[in-house]
Amino acid sequence: MISVDPPETNKAFAEQEHADFPMLSDPSKATATAYGVLGASGMANRWTFYIGADGKILAIDKQIKVATSGEDIVAKLKELGIKQR
Repeated sequence: MISVDPPETNKAFAEQEHADFPMLSDPSKATATAYGVLGASGMANRWTFYIGADGKILAIDKQIKVATSGEDIVAKLKELGIKQR
């Protein structure tokens, strides 16, 4: 997960939500800009990038549905033939 929030805000969010995944803090917005997700408001769009082991982008989901995002990610990984650990 990438957020344009500062590290302290991301840490608090991760603790509050019991997140067990890595988060990248991008307050300079350089990464968000490089991936083309920085919106006009200065916030990053909620897109999911599926990146292969070789570093190539396999797919981009621009239509995130918060209520089903977990299930949607699992389905996309299966569709792409990526085995889960």
